[in-house]
Parts: sequence; C-alpha cells; structure tokens
Amino acid sequence: MEMLRRSSVFAAEVFEAFDRSPTDKELVSQGKALCKDFIQARLQRAGLGWSKQEHGMSSTSAGRMAEVSATFLRLGDELEYMRPAVYRNIARQLNISLTSETVLSDAFLAVAAEIFTAGITWGKVVSLYAVAAGLAVDCVKQSQPAFVLTIVDCLGEFVRKTLVTWLKRRGGWTDVIKCVVASDPGLRSHWLVSSACNFGHFLKAVIFFLLRER
Repeated sequence: MEMLRRSSVFAAEVFEAFDRSPTDKELVSQGKALCKDFIQARLQRAGLGWSKQEHGMSSTSAGRMAEVSATFLRLGDELEYMRPAVYRNIARQLNISLTSETVLSDAFLAVAAEIFTAGITWGKVVSLYAVAAGLAVDCVKQSQPAFVLTIVDCLGEFVRKTLVTWLKRRGGWTDVIKCVVASDPGLRSHWLVSSACNFGHFLKAVIFFLLRER
C-alpha cells in the first residue's frame, strides 16, 4: 500500500514538472545555452579553434532543448543563405572596435532593441542569435575570445527584459519547433517571408546605432 502511495506521488510530481510553465530563470538559462550552441557552431564553421568547455560554457542538454538548438541552427542557415553579408563582419558594419566590453554590450543591446521595435516573432529571435554569433566570430578573429561570454550574458539580459513574457505565453522555447518547422509549404513560406522582413529591421538597427550620439 505504501509503495502504491509513493508511486502515485512520484507520478504526480513528474506530470507537474511537464505541465508547469517554465520560470523566468529557466527561460533565461535556456536562452543563453541556445546562444552558446549557436556561437559554437558558427565558430567551428569558420574554422576557429575555440572551445566553450574551456571557457565554462555548457550547451543545451539532450531532449527537447537539443531539438530547439538544432532548429535554431537550421533557421539561422536559411537566414544567412538568403543574405550572407548581413550576418558577417558585424563589428565592421557597426563601426566599433572590439577593445571594450562596454562598447560591445552597448552595440549589441542597441541593435537588439531596434530589431524588436515593431514586435516579437520567431524570425526576429533567430535573427538576433545570428547577430550574436556573428559578433562572437568577430571577437575570436580579433583575439578577444573572452568577449564571447559578454555577448552571451547580454543576450541573456535581453531575454530577461524583453522576451520572457512572450516566451511564457507560448510555453517556452520549444514553441519554435511547431511554429516554423512544419511540412506545410504555406507555413514554411510564411517563415521565409517573415525572415526576409528581418533584414530591413537589422539594417535599420545598424543605421540607428551608427547615427546615434556616441
């Protein structure tokens, strides 16, 4: 009888863990882990010798978050394939020197804020991750690998302040899988069209940062 009771309690706890909404802290932590995975993939693609493990950067765990990470990378590939120049040499586009964490943080957060001025979509979220990864590649190329952690922390702070409420309404990061990864050609087309709009937001953000008072 006691064993049956314990089994029932355990089952209830398991179902509660699956049913409950993610906390703000979990969403931020997951967002940073996704960023680390995205950055690591882009650094490897660029042939840059750098390990996130050596710098205390853990990646997403197995399961649904690993699937989200893979989805982000596939969508990021689509964005960069459509406009390869947009997400490369970002530091040069922003006309910033990667010698100060403050300059880097200010530039990234200014661009992020401008990208989301007109609202939040998954296309814009993936676009932001591509920007973060592009900046990380610039940092490592310019012998500033420690600044990669600054970018991850900045993105985490932006998630906390701007994206958490939106993410909670959608049930968390896993929502991206069902929203943009579908066999329905209409949904796929919608993702591509909405993504194309992001380029305008990004370029506007670059211009905004360059023209603002420094």
